Amino acid sequence: MTAELVSHDPATGTEVWRRAISDVDHEVEIGRRAWPEWAAKPLTFRTETMRRFADRVKAEAETLATLISRETGKPLWEARTEVESVANKVDISINAYSERTSNRRIEGAMGLRNAVRHKPHGLLAVLGPYNFPAHLPGGHIVPALIAGNSVAFKPSEKTPATGAMLVDLFQAAGVPKEVLRLVIGGPDEGKALAGHPGIDGLLFTGSARTGLALNRQFANRPDKILALEMGGNNPVVVWDTPDLHTAAILVVQSAFLSAGQRCTNARRLIVRESMADRLVDEVRRLANRLIVDEPFAAPAPYMGPVIDNEAADGLTESFLILMSNGGHVVRHMTRPVRDRPFLTPGIIDVTDMAERPDIELFGPLLQVVRVDSFEAAIAEANNTSFGLSAALIGGSPQLYDQFWANARAGVINWNRPTNGASSAAPFGGIGLSGNHRPSAFYAADYCAYPVASSECEATRGSIGVGLRDIDKDSEPLPLVRDKR
Repeated sequence: MTAELVSHDPATGTEVWRRAISDVDHEVEIGRRAWPEWAAKPLTFRTETMRRFADRVKAEAETLATLISRETGKPLWEARTEVESVANKVDISINAYSERTSNRRIEGAMGLRNAVRHKPHGLLAVLGPYNFPAHLPGGHIVPALIAGNSVAFKPSEKTPATGAMLVDLFQAAGVPKEVLRLVIGGPDEGKALAGHPGIDGLLFTGSARTGLALNRQFANRPDKILALEMGGNNPVVVWDTPDLHTAAILVVQSAFLSAGQRCTNARRLIVRESMADRLVDEVRRLANRLIVDEPFAAPAPYMGPVIDNEAADGLTESFLILMSNGGHVVRHMTRPVRDRPFLTPGIIDVTDMAERPDIELFGPLLQVVRVDSFEAAIAEANNTSFGLSAALIGGSPQLYDQFWANARAGVINWNRPTNGASSAAPFGGIGLSGNHRPSAFYAADYCAYPVASSECEATRGSIGVGLRDIDKDSEPLPLVRDKR
């Protein structure tokens, strides 16, 4: 009997989708054979195909959003914003390719020209995450196809139906089936695809643990491109703001949007001691008002469930560990629906903990740290091996300049949440958050490589030094050595 992968709705536990697990070797072989013909197509052909894909996404927006909500548990309003991002990504990627990888030519004397053009790598593997199962894989696939690569795409085993619909929309827009291959499976298929000798690179979004394993796996393969986006232990710093209510709104958005399942969610609230009690109380009151419910409920929820019971169990266990090691509970994290992965926002003050775990707790769990000086706030913000996102709420322009200059992160915001990064800017982090291959607007950089050429239509050559006269004996002159 053929093994199948089954997807379930985290809010209800009902089956969403099932399909046979893919043969990775077969999918890679097809993708490898197809990419030269796709790469030979004019750039205008590939970009217009992507624009048709955007049109298909818009036409099927409600169907795709509904599927995303069913498979991830995120509220329907949020799934709709994800679908908008998928469609909007196309024009952004076309503009990015033009700006980041444009052809350049410098004319020289006697018909010489120096040119810079870009080539695709070949077959790129894309491993997608479950939190944005359409937008984040699309952010790799669209620029990869524009550049002329073929793609083998494995969606997360927790959201395969969304990945399958995404591929269907690409192919309905005119992307040949051989050029974009869907790989269905779990961790074993992901490992097989990542380690397959037939791929020319891997574009990954996911956990730091998996990213580190991939980095080690590719360490002796410098011939293959590897782009990693691995999340963060992100700080939001609140400092000297008279508007505590607005500051609390930004903190809650930073920490609890998408049920805390964004790589840019704030995991740590760092706040000045003198205002900490008032701010934390305001954050707690606002968190108490957040509606946690299934995606299609009325009134619309702010948060749905986390992705599955395993994730929910791990988060509640982490909350208990923080509490038992010196953390003071501000707001308990609870499981309001038995046997389903719904979580209420958890807030815990870890200021007095002797050692704070430097891990990405991927859910609605916010840790509070109180500090006495702005320098201590920056030091605490940087007290992590990650470096994806950081935000300062409040403070003066001078303090923001100090924060921007010293915070170690790839995304640094002021009076804005830590999340909600623009696709029209580069997106990536440092430390354990990535390997200096930022995505979004800079994805074009890792989807094609530059080729420098010196070109002349006429054959010309000369050697102006070091030759004997033409009428001398043909025997080479002996070397003259200084014997002193």
